[in-house]
Amino acid sequence: MSVMAQHPDQQTVDRARPRAVGWWLLSCCAVLLALVMVGGATRLTESGLSIVDWKPVTGILPPIGESEWQAEFGRYQESPQYSAVNHGMDLGEFKTIFWFEYVHRLLARVLGLWFALPLAWFWLRGAIPGNLRWPLLGILVLGGAQGYLGWYMVKSGLVDVPRVSPYRLAAHLGLALIVYALMLRIALGLLLARTRAAVENAESAWPGGILLTLVALTIVFGAFVAGLRAGLMYNTFPLMAGQWVPPNLLALQPAWTNFFENPVTVQFVHRLLALTTLATTLWIWWRLRGRAQDCAQARSRHALLAMALLQVTLGICTLLWFVPVWLGTLHQGGAVLLLSSVLVAGYCWTSRPARKM
Repeated sequence: MSVMAQHPDQQTVDRARPRAVGWWLLSCCAVLLALVMVGGATRLTESGLSIVDWKPVTGILPPIGESEWQAEFGRYQESPQYSAVNHGMDLGEFKTIFWFEYVHRLLARVLGLWFALPLAWFWLRGAIPGNLRWPLLGILVLGGAQGYLGWYMVKSGLVDVPRVSPYRLAAHLGLALIVYALMLRIALGLLLARTRAAVENAESAWPGGILLTLVALTIVFGAFVAGLRAGLMYNTFPLMAGQWVPPNLLALQPAWTNFFENPVTVQFVHRLLALTTLATTLWIWWRLRGRAQDCAQARSRHALLAMALLQVTLGICTLLWFVPVWLGTLHQGGAVLLLSSVLVAGYCWTSRPARKM
């Protein structure tokens, strides 16, 4: 024969390389999950405006020594947040909010390096499948854009009004979750040996497009809730001000601005979307109960329902307890895990186990 059969040991190595890439991408997802949660804690403690400049390289080191701390504090004292919100704050109090924002930015840098350096290493070793090279480069570019978007968001709170733009906050969180979803989806394809099911069977078995849209919209409106501090408007459930539909729902003009700038409307829509998401999850879970399903499909279906119930419970508790930092942070992390559950279930239900060679 002119072409020799590949040695079994070499076949094992070739299969292991994409799996290593998959595990690396999953680790990137874990770091990004932590980053989103730290970002939530930073927002809830109103620490996001404590660092008033953006130094991607030199900013990796915190202030060292009393003089550097005083200089950093002096820059903060010139910001609108200090003048309008934290006037009279001492250096010790400033350090508390500084460290929240510093850890958030440091973790973002860590994620950037943890993605870029292994990507180069895997690429040079030929471990990146050809069809994934451009997608992974695209994720790298989106990650860089995400870093700039974070600073663009912070800048909106350093001029006049000491509060970041809810629009920029929603864009910042939304882009982070797009990056997360892309990495998770690629990792699933590398780690779970499954093949695409027939299109007609996949579409009839898994109506997940509706659910994914609802989860995405709920998260986006959650960002607007955070940006407008709308979670402190009505801290009762299920009624708002003793009514199913609260007053002043369309108080702003033009009417469409209420959905993004009116805290009452934003909280109402977020509640409605969350409950609709839960109802849709229950419907999908019940609809699929009698269908033939493998182990991965069954587990993903149950995990999706459990995560949806947990996330709604976290949201209600966060609301009723007036948004404590620890609970609000868990709720934000829960949103990422719910998104993960939808993506994993969707992958399992639109594919079938691959045949072993």
